[in-house]
Amino acid sequence: MRYTICLFAVLAFIWLTNSGLYTPLLLSFGLISVVFVILIARRMKVVDGESLPLELWATLPGYYLWLWRKIVASNLEVAACVWGGLFSRNETISPCSERIPTKLNTDLGKVLYANSITLTPGTVAIDVDDDSVLVHALTRSGLDELKQGEMEKQILALTEKNSDSSTTTGQKNEC
Repeated sequence: MRYTICLFAVLAFIWLTNSGLYTPLLLSFGLISVVFVILIARRMKVVDGESLPLELWATLPGYYLWLWRKIVASNLEVAACVWGGLFSRNETISPCSERIPTKLNTDLGKVLYANSITLTPGTVAIDVDDDSVLVHALTRSGLDELKQGEMEKQILALTEKNSDSSTTTGQKNEC
């Protein structure tokens, strides 16, 4: 029941912030829409701890702040590669792909990891296996940074009880 109440609160908040109009008619439409979505979600049996991980809500803002800093830094690196390639004859972009092993055990952790890799400019998660993620990067340094394991450690601390993670090393080099 608590997941249903939390889902109601999240959906109502999203609807209210996106609507911007608060007349009784529109508020009633919003309430009907939110209740309808909750009924469908409960009938599909997707309202549970996996689809709405309440235990993450306290630590998620810190992760988002860390990820935002990585996105900004990666944007600057990609811009430097592009502008450097325009103004010099040196090859600044060296695209490559590699499987990065992961110690993440939960599906939520693997999804967060792959999405975080893709959100970071210059890298794209192509495939997620049980114990690795195939990543395409704009530069070799982008892959090297992922192999150091900082992002994986952040997600381990966020999603799993034991955040003991050693650095990861790549297995298959396709550059």
